[in-house]
Amino acid sequence: MAIKQLSVFVENKQGKLVDTVRTISEAGINIRAMSIADTKDFGILRLIVSDTDKACGLLSDMSIVTKTDVIAVKMDDKAGALCNILTVLSDAGINVEYMYAFTASAEFGAYVVVRVDDVAGAEKVLADKGLATLSVEDIAKI
Repeated sequence: MAIKQLSVFVENKQGKLVDTVRTISEAGINIRAMSIADTKDFGILRLIVSDTDKACGLLSDMSIVTKTDVIAVKMDDKAGALCNILTVLSDAGINVEYMYAFTASAEFGAYVVVRVDDVAGAEKVLADKGLATLSVEDIAKI
């Protein structure tokens, strides 16, 4: 099932990242997963959070924020687990644009977040192969 990811453009200057994180932290929003890629002038902070709409509203006052559909696929802690997920997607003709991983509680386990060119197709092929994905409701619970 697709979940929402926030992409936040953060100026690459001392204090800007902490200001961004502090804003959502003080609002009681939990960061479930994150990734940051930088350039000389700014970074793109990608976030999966416990309350996407609230975080988007808060961060939109500070920066450019976009919402993107991504899929968080459960991944076993063993060699070849990621390769299996990527093979399922590739064999279905689905391109992975980017990805990053995170771990949750022992109950929820480890996940790889993938941004793909065909979210609906990816959801179907992953489900057909028995690969579990997180829902919006799961994100709020972990």
